[in-house]
Amino acid sequence: MPKPFEPVPKREAELRAAFWDQVRSFPDGQKIKECLQCGTCTGTCPVSYTMDITPRETVALFRAGLIEEILHSRTIWICASCYSCTVRCPVGIRVTDTLYALKRLAMSKKIYPDNYPVHALSKAFIANLYKYGRNFELGLGATYLLKTAPLKAISSAGFGMAMMSRGRMSLIPHSIKKVNEVRAIIDRANQLEGV
Repeated sequence: MPKPFEPVPKREAELRAAFWDQVRSFPDGQKIKECLQCGTCTGTCPVSYTMDITPRETVALFRAGLIEEILHSRTIWICASCYSCTVRCPVGIRVTDTLYALKRLAMSKKIYPDNYPVHALSKAFIANLYKYGRNFELGLGATYLLKTAPLKAISSAGFGMAMMSRGRMSLIPHSIKKVNEVRAIIDRANQLEGV
């Protein structure tokens, strides 16, 4: 007579143990095991309708060890950081912080969703801050559009000219006096993030 439950193969048990060790490194990682799958996080999320994987599904996938599927989704990039899910979770799971941790993990693995160029905008913005200590709108727009939609850069030139003619955007970048202080902050943030 076959046994109703076969013992978990040693290799699989090792993988599960390694996975839960990784989960513990996430904000309140152990608490994820307590998720009731009630859907409160998804029901209170103002942007869940735009996500390919809802917050509730994200937690379920996370618990199942399917982190790669989450990292390749748009969900971690869409989160509005309003913390509604975290505040209303009956178990107290820090869903928003977990999504941020997953986003950092995706960035460290250089995983970005297709047709969602938020990382290009972020990199261009940080590069401007590092170089000038403030934003240089023309440089930001040009860099972003050339990396994500080169043809749109051409069609947006008229808008840029109108902004410059009204004094809303400068043709020449201007640096702040203490740009080295901004650079030190960015360098420290990169160091803390392991970038």
